[in-house]
Amino acid sequence: MSRRKKKPWDGPREKLQRSGAKSLTDVELLAIFLRTGKQGVTVMELAEKLYNHFGSLRGLLSAPLDRFQTIGGVGEATYTQLRAIAELGRRYSESWIEEEKPLLSPDMTREFLQGQLTDEEREIFMVIFMDNQHRVIKHSRMFSGTLSHVEVHPREIVREAMKMNAAAVILAHNHPSGHSEPSQADKSITERIIKCCDFMDIRVLDHLVIGRGEYVSFAERGWI
Repeated sequence: MSRRKKKPWDGPREKLQRSGAKSLTDVELLAIFLRTGKQGVTVMELAEKLYNHFGSLRGLLSAPLDRFQTIGGVGEATYTQLRAIAELGRRYSESWIEEEKPLLSPDMTREFLQGQLTDEEREIFMVIFMDNQHRVIKHSRMFSGTLSHVEVHPREIVREAMKMNAAAVILAHNHPSGHSEPSQADKSITERIIKCCDFMDIRVLDHLVIGRGEYVSFAERGWI
């Protein structure tokens, strides 16, 4: 009776080559970027340790340096590498939106805006301008504020939309505190923008407030 040969260890690189990148777990993808482990710790063990410590890829890639310094064997070099990976992903999504002019789904919109705004240290107000088929024309960081406030001018949004003949817009801004629940000021400025846009027959499809690992959609709440 013949025994089946034991297959060699199938690491994340081999799995990617065999089945494609989408087949990899978050931990396996992280292991590929880390490349090597530490003394007495394999790269997969290190990747799993990091992932579990921060709870998610988003938590890991947006964490400050001091949180890495609490993990034994993980230093500034690893932190720098991971921050570069996060920035590369953000720039990729930005270039894809600009070049492909896609028809955005709610999930695509949320993921793009979270990538753009989650790590900002002050409030940024963004607008995505779209044509009458809801394809992206342009996205713009229109207003920049402080840690807890950003001054928004609805007429400037309308003026910019008219320049590019936009038929619809999606609004977004971040809360650097990490909590995404909209304030009364957020609701009031949204109502003002909607009124200004309605006057020029421009639809406001949504306003997303981006926190740290969370978001609130005005459309999903039924406020738009």
